Amino acid sequence: MTTSLPKKIWIYFLLIITSFLVFFPVMYAFLISFMTGPELLQGKFLPQSFSLDNYIKVFDRLPLLNYLLNSFIVSVSVMLGQLAVCSLAAYAFVFIHFKGRDFIFFLFISTMMIPWEATMIPNKFTIQKLDWLNTYQGLTLPFFALAFGTFLLRQHFKTIPKELHEASQIAGLSKFAFFRRVILPVSKTSLVTLGAYGFLTTWNMYLWPLLITTNKSVRTVQIGLKQLQSQETGTEWGVVMAGVIVVIIPTLLLLFIGQKQLQKGLSQGALK
Repeated sequence: MTTSLPKKIWIYFLLIITSFLVFFPVMYAFLISFMTGPELLQGKFLPQSFSLDNYIKVFDRLPLLNYLLNSFIVSVSVMLGQLAVCSLAAYAFVFIHFKGRDFIFFLFISTMMIPWEATMIPNKFTIQKLDWLNTYQGLTLPFFALAFGTFLLRQHFKTIPKELHEASQIAGLSKFAFFRRVILPVSKTSLVTLGAYGFLTTWNMYLWPLLITTNKSVRTVQIGLKQLQSQETGTEWGVVMAGVIVVIIPTLLLLFIGQKQLQKGLSQGALK
């Protein structure tokens, strides 16, 4: 049945309203990034002029390019690490039969119920004993094993016909060759979804980098944004919002470019 015109208009109206409500904070932050202090105190909604002074101040006050590079290196490293570890773990849970496989999987998945704050201090002591403070490996390695990522890929791997595995065994392919030549190519959508999730989560991470970094050499952009707020001289919110806009541009681009792949990947494992 075709949808009637009034119903379509109503649906699009609701979509426009909800989209505006969701995206309004970003738009308002963008407008604030062009405002001066007096304009903010007057409660204006639109700036008088779209000057780039606040953006220039951000790069003058912070080594923002260095922070952006650090965030990019850390986020990409965590993304690649999660893809490697989670895909191999999901492959083992689906295609390799061993004693206690289901029990180990559910035990692994149960770690999703443990809040990150409960494991943060033990992880910090471990990183400290390994002398990994202020290093990229200290920022990245604790996040390679992701229970959610393993569950997501396992659900997708279970939709792959068992006949493919049997045919690969007849053809003489090793387990790793079957994983590399067959499993990975047919799982691109789920891998893209997991990669985007890992990148965005790591890019927005604040507490862990703050805990294990003490200098500017490896600090990330989220800590840099916090440094723009000052209790002594007062916070210039126009400058802060300019920094926020610069930081969220990569995440918005990633979401817009990979929106369809993200939707397909999140729903693919749930449907057979």
